[in-house]
Amino acid sequence: MKQYKQRGLLAALLVTAMACATLVQAQDKKEGGDSKDAPAKKGRPTMEQRMERMTKDLELTDDQKPKVKTVLEESQKKMQELRNDSTTSQSDRREKFTELRKDEDKKLKDILTADQYTKYEKMRDEMRKKGGGPGGPDGGKKKKKQQDA
Repeated sequence: MKQYKQRGLLAALLVTAMACATLVQAQDKKEGGDSKDAPAKKGRPTMEQRMERMTKDLELTDDQKPKVKTVLEESQKKMQELRNDSTTSQSDRREKFTELRKDEDKKLKDILTADQYTKYEKMRDEMRKKGGGPGGPDGGKKKKKQQDA
């Protein structure tokens, strides 16, 4: 009988510990955590994550790394300012985001070799497809089809 009570108590403690761990995890996610590796809002990778992936996938040289990092940091800063600008209309903001991305691409093209830039374009296009455009992962195609019908 004593053994059953000990097992029951142990099971209750285990369940309580698991519940607490889940609550702590949920709270950390809710607050956004302070980890640099945590994804940015709305599924956007952080600048550090982009830099890490580009370094690995494009095999950046030691000379290229600080240059690429500077371009990414500038772009991130400008995009964040644009996101926080409540005076700009959504259509103007979208247009400015497009201009910022084109500017970033142009600067990266000057830094990367032709082969690296081709790989970068492919990588960039994959990321845009994953995140989708207006309307989600399908790039807004589902919404457009519904409007056409």
